[in-house]
Amino acid sequence: MMKDFFNGALWNTVVLFALGVAALFTKEIVTFVMLGFVMIMLSNIYDKLDEISKKGDT
Repeated sequence: MMKDFFNGALWNTVVLFALGVAALFTKEIVTFVMLGFVMIMLSNIYDKLDEISKKGDT
């Protein structure tokens, strides 16, 4: 259940909103964009590894 929450769109939205607010206060917009890219890539890597793990279980 927690895996679904932390990998869901709602969690990603909350994290990106918090990072966006922090970026506006610290004037680090480029860092915000880069962290967004990193978050997307890590999510994709996790999805692929989960897919491979499920194939290995069968």
